[in-house]
Amino acid sequence: MVWTSELVVHDEAIRANTAYFASATGGRLMGVLKADAFGHGAIAHSVLEAGATSIGVTSIDEALALRADGVGAPLLSWLNPVDADFTAAVLEDIDLAVSSPVLLHAVAQAAARVQRRARVHLHIDVGMARDGSPVEAWPALCTIARELEHLGSVHVVGIMGHMSCADQPGHPQNQRERLLFANAVRTARRRGLTPSVTHLAATAATLTGVGDGFALHRIGAGLFGIDPSGTSRELRPALSLTTHVVTSREVATGTGIGYGLDHVADRRTHLALLPLGYGDGLPRAASERAGVLVRGRRRPLVGRFSMDMVVVDTGEDEVAPGEPVTVFGPGEHGEPTVAEWASWADTIEHEIVTRVGSRVARVHRTSTTETTCREAVDA
Repeated sequence: MVWTSELVVHDEAIRANTAYFASATGGRLMGVLKADAFGHGAIAHSVLEAGATSIGVTSIDEALALRADGVGAPLLSWLNPVDADFTAAVLEDIDLAVSSPVLLHAVAQAAARVQRRARVHLHIDVGMARDGSPVEAWPALCTIARELEHLGSVHVVGIMGHMSCADQPGHPQNQRERLLFANAVRTARRRGLTPSVTHLAATAATLTGVGDGFALHRIGAGLFGIDPSGTSRELRPALSLTTHVVTSREVATGTGIGYGLDHVADRRTHLALLPLGYGDGLPRAASERAGVLVRGRRRPLVGRFSMDMVVVDTGEDEVAPGEPVTVFGPGEHGEPTVAEWASWADTIEHEIVTRVGSRVARVHRTSTTETTCREAVDA
């Protein structure tokens, strides 16, 4: 079968980025593969082979899927509701982040039922008012955790936090959050806890250095060539989105294009229809801003994006049905990059790479092999 559209995952780029961070962190690297590895699919083994020593995900379901795929490395799941399947997590040796006494008791009860000790990372909110224990509730959480350790149901192996402004190395909030985190670690130790690992830095905090000084670095976006801080030139983008022309036509000056006829041709030109739209992850906010690569040249997408299709103005080139088009890629051949698409849509690169839909086939490409990772869904 010939795929209409493909999302190509460049394994060598992911391995190179992982190796870079493994070196930069002295081997203290947790590869964060949440949200289907930021849309890159089954790459856990590549990341571990390239230097990561553990894997972090959001949910228990994500962690269980990695165990089922043969991943034996340490796994951490850090965002679960109180009724999550903590029993399965404990049985599969999955570390669990805990931010409240309610969650901690739920984990402890699950561990007691199977007569196993749950491995937990206490999560402190250092400034985002998002996940994590509020600072004022932290001492009580540590005390309860120590009591549950005495009972044999949990073992606190880590303390974790997340920085809010690490992509801005000069922001005064960085120092405040570092101090709050260091104090949280001291508070935990004063209450008798003995965590073997502390981790505050994600990708931006690692690249800018504002999260240095703690045992582990959680790297997600950086593995895939995304630098939230804009400070690195070492990272390699790891995705290419390609498609093919469905139909093409010549239109006269004054022809309106798409819903609302927002775009009107200012000359006689050629239009090509592409079988991708906002239902496949192309951000509608990029309408009238974005471009693609056709026959080695940048060409604008014109008119509003539809759910299933977009239109490209190919100018004097009358392209044929089936001709290839690159929507985004590393940029080595003049194609738009994920960073450019993020700018066109006034968003971040993370959103662009995670929103590509299931109608697009995934292809995992190494230097010597190419494997289809996920079948396309018929439109």
